Parts: sequence; C-alpha cells; structure tokens
Amino acid sequence: MGKKLIQNATIINENDIFIGDILIEGSFIVEVCKGSIETKQDWELIDATGLHCIPGLIDDQVHFREPGLTHKADISSESKAALAGGITSFMEMPNTVPNTLTQELLEDKYKIAATNSYVNYSFFMGASNDNLDEVLKTNPKNVCGIKVFMGSSTGNMLVDNTAVLERLFSECKMLIATHCEDEAMIQANLSDYRDKYGEDVPISCHPEIRSAEACFKSSSMAVELAKKHNTRLHVLHISSQRELELFEQGPVRNKKITSEACVHHLWFTDDDYAEKGTAIKWNPAVKKESDRDAIMDAVKRDVIDVIATDHAPHTKEEKANTYFNAPSGGPLVQHALVAMLEHYHTGKMSLEKIVEKMCHAVADCFQIEQRGYIRNGYYADLVLVDLNESWQVNSDNILYKCGWSPFNEYSFRSQVKQVFINGHQAFSDGQFLNSSAGQRLTFDR
Repeated sequence: MGKKLIQNATIINENDIFIGDILIEGSFIVEVCKGSIETKQDWELIDATGLHCIPGLIDDQVHFREPGLTHKADISSESKAALAGGITSFMEMPNTVPNTLTQELLEDKYKIAATNSYVNYSFFMGASNDNLDEVLKTNPKNVCGIKVFMGSSTGNMLVDNTAVLERLFSECKMLIATHCEDEAMIQANLSDYRDKYGEDVPISCHPEIRSAEACFKSSSMAVELAKKHNTRLHVLHISSQRELELFEQGPVRNKKITSEACVHHLWFTDDDYAEKGTAIKWNPAVKKESDRDAIMDAVKRDVIDVIATDHAPHTKEEKANTYFNAPSGGPLVQHALVAMLEHYHTGKMSLEKIVEKMCHAVADCFQIEQRGYIRNGYYADLVLVDLNESWQVNSDNILYKCGWSPFNEYSFRSQVKQVFINGHQAFSDGQFLNSSAGQRLTFDR
C-alpha cells in the first residue's frame, strides 16, 4: 500500500479535539498534524471535512457464536456488522459449542477468524471446574484473557468450585475476566417466581430474579479473591449501583481490578420491559433507572473503566419465547457507537469520554499493542463519523445474521461514514471495500 492522507478531520484523541490531518503508510499512522500536511502527488487523499475522526473502537466482550451456534451468528457476519459500527477490534467469549476449554479449540477459533473476520480479533480462553492445567498454558502475548463464568452459562462453564477459584486466582498470571452473578441466589429466586406465576413469569421480573444482590455477592467474591492473590481482575457488565462500591476511581493503567459497563445498561431500564419484552433480556439484567444513572456517573468518574457491548445474538424465533424459554442476550456491535453518541447529543457524556472508554481505556486495560490511539507508529484503525447525519434502524440496514436489533425503528443522529482497518479503507458510505484486513491482536505482557 502507498500513502493515504486523511485531511481536515476533526480529530478526537487523548482528551483533545482539533482539526488536522493523519498520514497513513501501509498499516500504520506515520504523522498526526494539528493543521495541514503538505501533500505529495502519488498520495491517496481522503477529504474528511465536517467529519470527526476517532480511533477504531475495541469491544472487549462479544459472542459471535462460531463454532456450533452459527444459525444465530458467525465470525464473518458479526465482524462485518462491527465494522459498519466503527468497531475495528473485538475480543470474543468462550461459550461457543464446544466450549473453548482447550488450547486446541482456542486456536481453532483463531484459524476461522484469520480467514473470515472483517476486523481485528482476539479470543478468551475459557475456564471450567476441571481444566485449570489447560488454562495455565495460555499465552498472554497473543490471547486477551481468561473468562470465568461465576454464574450460569452455556455448557460446562460455571466455575463454582471454591478450590478451583482459589487456584485460578493464585496461579493465573494474566487477566481474568468474570461474569459475576451468584447462581444459588438466582436459582432460589427462580423457584420463588415459578411458585408464584407458574410458567408465565412476566419478563419484568427478570431483574428481580437475576437480582442486584446476586450480582453484588458474586462480584464481591471475585474482588476479594483478586485482592487476596494480587490477581489482574476485570469484572464484566456491571449492572447495579451497589457493585460500584467495589471499584476505585482513577486511570485504568493504575489498577489491578477494573470493570466494564455495557451499552444496554447505559441505555435501557426496567421501564422498557413493557415495550421491548424479551428483546432486552440480558444476563445480568437491565435494572432500575437509578442503576443506569449510577453506572453512567461511574463511567464519567473513572470508577468504571471501559464500555463494551456483550453482543450476544439469538434468532427472532428464540427471543419470541416465554420468560423461561427466551435466551438472554442481544445484538449490539453495529449500533454501539451511535448509541453512545446519542448520550453526547443529549449532554450526558462528552465525545472525549466516549473515545476514552471505547478506545483508549480498552487498549490500556488489556495492554493491547499499538492500538486504541491515534498516534505515530500505531496501527491505522480509524473511524470517520458524521455527528449530524440521522438515520433510522430498520430491517433493510440491520447487518446481524439474526436480523433484528433492540434499537429497531430508533433514529440515531450520528452515522459511521468510513472505517480503516490496519491502513485499509474497509468501509465507506455503506459499502464494504475489504473483507480480510483484520489481524490477530497482540499484547504487551
């Protein structure tokens, strides 16, 4: 590849906003200029006048369903949707079929992504009650982390053996990411609500069944183990106000214990179950307005460190079931950035903070090499956004394989216009220009 020059962009980077140019050579940024860079005759010029340029988003929690659940989604379809949404790197979870519980199964996923992913990728190694020796073989240089379900999950991935958790937290030398909900409390709540309603439990009861108390009990246990063993812990999808007391305020680089908020917990509340029903059934559950507002405040105060999606698609038919039969999870990667930009438009969050939490802080949290910032020598993962081009989500423009979105018929005020992956222009004005620009993420550990 020759040189590309993005001109006249409004660049949002490292808590600064300025109009300038970005010069790309091959896969890398070679110059960032406040103002203009003198052009050469053979350079490709991209006019970004009126557009905002941000680093490519890094999503630290997705479920792309491959292998084994590809009727819902696959790495190709969901990474394509992520690309259109401005997400240039993802980290995918191990509760596929089979569960990613061996090094061989982990590498199988990397092989699929090397061929099929539109964007950069990494995959978590899964922990269970009986695969600790396999977990400890994981290479911290080219695998994002270890995923522990301290709450129910697909297959054999609930880790509820205290001795195993003690060994894992004491012996694992890389980041451990946890799903924290206390399974015993949830099962007791389920029994109570089944006794009360039979099989017709209202979806509005979901946050009472998968309660704030269950989240706090499990998150507390994870934090206690991490402090005891000096473990690098990352607690996923914080959903309740009370959990926030477990985490400290400050820059992510200074923390051993970090946390994540998800787009849906920053958007929906329990008032939305009446309209959205099982479409917004997630684990952990969407809870009260006070929980949502407290999570938003914690993000802004640097108590919560990153924003992610927990993208977890299911088919329309699966989601259209009764409470006990409808699976939890929903698709979000295509709409995560524009949803967060709505919070900018309504004055709830600054552009700089959105970029920090969806780009910079994720790179810092996971020690990702040369990504997450617009810097000389970093990979040219870049997104051009029009903050003032509205569009409506509908079945004609939804790219998820499952074909639906919890934002269906919502009109967003911002639109992703162009995306660059490793210096390649991969998406432009609704067109996909390169389907194989993604690379395996590496980590400075």
